[in-house]
Amino acid sequence: MRLKDLLRFKNIVIQCHDNPDADALASGYALKWFFEKNGKDVRFIYRGRNEIKKSNLTIMVKKLEIPIEYVPFISTEEQPDLLITVDCQYGEKNVTKTEAKKVAIIDHHRKLVETDNILSNINNELGSCATVVWKMLKEEGYDPNENKFVATALYYGLYTDTNRLSEVSHPIDRDMLDSLNFNKAIVTEMSNSNISLNELQITGKAILNYEYYDSNKYLVIEAEPCDPSILGVISDFALETEGVDVCVAFYVNAYEVKFSVRSCSKEVYANELAAFLADGMGGGGGHILKAGGTIKPELLTKPAKDLIRERLALYYDTYLVIYAKDTTLDTSRMRRYSKIQQTLGTVRLADVFPVGTHINIRTLEGDVDTVIDEEAYLMIGVEGEIYPISEQKVKSSYEFTNFVYTRDFEYEPRIRNSGTGEIKYVLPFAKTVRSLGSSIIFAKPLEQPVKLFTAWTEDKYYSGRVGDYIAVRADDEHDIYIINRDIMDKSYKPF
Repeated sequence: MRLKDLLRFKNIVIQCHDNPDADALASGYALKWFFEKNGKDVRFIYRGRNEIKKSNLTIMVKKLEIPIEYVPFISTEEQPDLLITVDCQYGEKNVTKTEAKKVAIIDHHRKLVETDNILSNINNELGSCATVVWKMLKEEGYDPNENKFVATALYYGLYTDTNRLSEVSHPIDRDMLDSLNFNKAIVTEMSNSNISLNELQITGKAILNYEYYDSNKYLVIEAEPCDPSILGVISDFALETEGVDVCVAFYVNAYEVKFSVRSCSKEVYANELAAFLADGMGGGGGHILKAGGTIKPELLTKPAKDLIRERLALYYDTYLVIYAKDTTLDTSRMRRYSKIQQTLGTVRLADVFPVGTHINIRTLEGDVDTVIDEEAYLMIGVEGEIYPISEQKVKSSYEFTNFVYTRDFEYEPRIRNSGTGEIKYVLPFAKTVRSLGSSIIFAKPLEQPVKLFTAWTEDKYYSGRVGDYIAVRADDEHDIYIINRDIMDKSYKPF
């Protein structure tokens, strides 16, 4: 569903969930702005038992001039031609049902309702509903920066729904953050009014009841149900404690188990741990140092605290940590492989921006920050993965061809000049190369998950799952790396 599909309706009501949060307010506000620019009669409402009272939200509504109405009752005569639920799904118990001739859903949560007869745009990979709406606006050629209040609302929606941006993982979320021209003073005012005295008490009680696990230096803290941002406050504070490398703070309510993860250990990525904790029962993600996630309570087979305890212990027992510069693999137990001749893409970064430019390379797999030098290249792998490579390795392993390189991506990689903000897409600069098949490696399937610190990246590890391959170049015993199981057969053959 696109926004242009909704312009055929005349009388439109946008409804967010009962007890709306900043993301719901931002999403509905931006939609109302779009429809009004297209000359539509539109109302933005919320229902339920309680009016907005939280201090940061009252500031948001007032300072950003959000025209939302509290409507506890709607008569049959007021039935709209189109009802759009934002940041929630029509029929869920967290949104009072409003009758309408036609219903549309715009949301970023996991699909929970049947949508056969409902127009919908549900993307649970994105960090906020604000991002879903921003993307829809951009697809129609609308720039929220035309209205700085709308841009500020969208920013704050993502900011709050990802625990102060600590759980942002999708590149489209990051694209929105980079593009919005928001009012920093208002965001600061709202952010500094986020904790009530009651929430301050919740924070203190939670911290006093911490559980500390000395073997791996982590804390588990359970809080009462609260605004998700409070979990970030708790875990941020707890991580400053001497001898604590990781903290998981969580609460349980009727709708979700929400948790926040913080890490100051280079052997534990917060986003990886968050995904591990929620695996099969929800979702988790974010940054290396700050992350979080949600577990669906209906999928729990035991109390949430017991599950988190068990999964944390399992996480630490699961991984083998390898430092390549200090490790020599026993190649007698590994098989020899040579590179299969294949056509790939490569980009000379100096063709994109001048040498010396600080850049951010954005891909679906994550962001890479680097400085362009004469020998810096990007390789576009057999599965479309992007990774840095030196000119020497490109020329020793590949030959350039005259073919045009084309590729379809779920998210097209792009490069941003960190100084100017200018963005350029990767593909227009890509050239086709053919592997020479001269590289010899030793490799074997992993029998347990691995965290590998390569000889060149001692502050960052690469994760390998069971079934992936650990490999080492025959001509360099410390050039150890992980090869995804899905890529191995396409890239190498037994030698």
